[in-house]
Amino acid sequence: MDGEVVARLAEPVGVIISGRRGYDAAVAQAVERGELTSEAYGGAWGGVEIVLTHRPEELAGDPSVTALDVDVAEAIRRAHELADGKDVQIISADIARQALELDLVDELQIFSAPVMLGDGTRAFSVPGGRRIDWELVGTIPGAEAGFGRLYRPRGTAGSGAAAGSSGAG
Repeated sequence: MDGEVVARLAEPVGVIISGRRGYDAAVAQAVERGELTSEAYGGAWGGVEIVLTHRPEELAGDPSVTALDVDVAEAIRRAHELADGKDVQIISADIARQALELDLVDELQIFSAPVMLGDGTRAFSVPGGRRIDWELVGTIPGAEAGFGRLYRPRGTAGSGAAAGSSGAG
């Protein structure tokens, strides 16, 4: 996407919640493709990143993240405190799925990459889970090439975060 679009998408985000697998993938990408490709919004974002992990001590040496071993509801609560009125964004299909089950997602941004991926986490796959109907709010201007769409859950108030998905989970 155009740099202006990326900056516009990054601007309202105060805190990002991610998972350990995503963190590890970003670290690997930094080594392989350069540091900026692994940073949120290609380096256009600045804020607090919370990484949910059962082993926070392993990330103690990385000052760029706050590693927590808490449940999703507590992570979102803390993220709101740190966001200082800005948005909380979840960049993890599994964490977003858990937040959806707790009605803690206000909005969903989806970007579909027109490529075939052989691996990844299926976004919001919960066999036997409850159905959540989504209302298309509109497209994300400037993200048409990535089929950027904005959805809100129909009939729920939400109280927490935006979940982002890049198609690969």
